[in-house]
Amino acid sequence: MNRPRGTGSIFQFKNCAIWYLKYYKNGVAVRESSHSDKQKVAEKLLAKRLAEISTDTYIEPRDRKVTVDELYAALLNDYQNNELASLEGAEQRWRTRLAGQFGGLKALAVTTDSLNRYVALCREQELSNGTINRDLAALRRAFNLALKAGKIQKVPSFPHLKEAAPRQGFVGEREYQRLTENASELWLRALLTTAYSFGFRKGELLNLLVKQVDLMNRTIRLNAGETKSGDGRVVVMTSDVYTLLQACVAGKSAEDYVFTRANGKRVAGFRKAWASLTRTAGCPDLLFHDLRRSGVRNMIRRGIPEVVAMRISGHKTRAVFDRYNIVSESDLADAARRIEAGKRAEVGQNLDNLHKKPAAVTLSLNPSTATN
Repeated sequence: MNRPRGTGSIFQFKNCAIWYLKYYKNGVAVRESSHSDKQKVAEKLLAKRLAEISTDTYIEPRDRKVTVDELYAALLNDYQNNELASLEGAEQRWRTRLAGQFGGLKALAVTTDSLNRYVALCREQELSNGTINRDLAALRRAFNLALKAGKIQKVPSFPHLKEAAPRQGFVGEREYQRLTENASELWLRALLTTAYSFGFRKGELLNLLVKQVDLMNRTIRLNAGETKSGDGRVVVMTSDVYTLLQACVAGKSAEDYVFTRANGKRVAGFRKAWASLTRTAGCPDLLFHDLRRSGVRNMIRRGIPEVVAMRISGHKTRAVFDRYNIVSESDLADAARRIEAGKRAEVGQNLDNLHKKPAAVTLSLNPSTATN
C-alpha cells in the first residue's frame, strides 16, 4: 500500500490473509508479521514500530523471543565453564525461587516493576534482604551476559535492598573450650577445630576429600574452583587439626569425604547437631559461621600478617576481611589496660629523671685567662 516516504508500508503475500509490515531501521529494511488478517491492526503496529524507532526504544524482533530461561541457562553455563564455586548456589536460586516467578517469561517482560513485585513476594515469605539481593544479583548478571553477547539490547534497572549490618558474633576462647568439650562425635569436633583454627567456610570443609589432606606434609589443600572465591589455597595443619583429621581419614580411600558420621555417611548438613552442641555449651545463639570470624580475628591478634591471614581464610578483598576482623569488648578493655600501663611507665620514668642527682660539671679554663 502506498504511504508517504519514510513511513514504511504494509502488505500481504499472495494467497495469504495475514498482513505484514515493512519499515527501516538505520537504513536496513525490516519485515515483520502483524499476526493478524485485519488491516487496521497492521497499520497500528506499524505506527508503533515507527514511534519506537524515533524515540530509540525499538527492540529487534529476535530480542523479543529470548526467554529468561535461556538467559539464566547461559549464566549457569558461564559459571560452569569458569569453574566457579557459585554455580551450586546459582542453580539453587533458580530452582527454588526464580524459576517460579520468571521461568517461561520473555526477557522483555522483566521490568523494574516486575522485579519490585518479586521483592514484595519474597518479603511476604520473610526472606532476608541479603537473600533477595543475591537472587537479583544472579538474575542481573544473566541479563548483563546476554547484553554483552548481543542477545538483548537493554537491561532493566534492578532494585537493591539495604542489608542488615554484618553480624558481630564470634567465639571466645572459653566458649571454644566448652564447645570442644561437648563435641562428642569425631567429625563434629574436627569440623569445629579446623574452622576455628583457619576460618574455613562450612562448604569448603564439608566438600573436603581425603586426597586433599596430606598427612605426610601436614597440609590441607583446597582446590581452585571449589572455593567461593574460585582460588585454591594450602594451609599447614596445627597439631590439634592434624590429630583430628588423621583420625577422620583413617581407613578411607582418596575419593571419600573427610567428614563422615559413625555410619560412614557423608556429613552434608548438621543443623540439629550444631543446635544441640551450642545449647549444651551454653551459647545457643552461636552460628557455625562465627567460627570463621573468630579464626580471622585470632590470627591477627596472634601476630600473623594480614596478607597471610587473608590467604589462609580465603578472603580476596580487604573490605570483607576487615568486617571479619572484629574488635570485641575484651579487645577494647585490653587496649585501655595497655594505655594505662604505658601512661604509668612514662610517669615513673619522668619521676626517676627528676630525682636523679645532677652530674658533676667540669670546667676547663684557659690558663692565660685565669685570675687569682
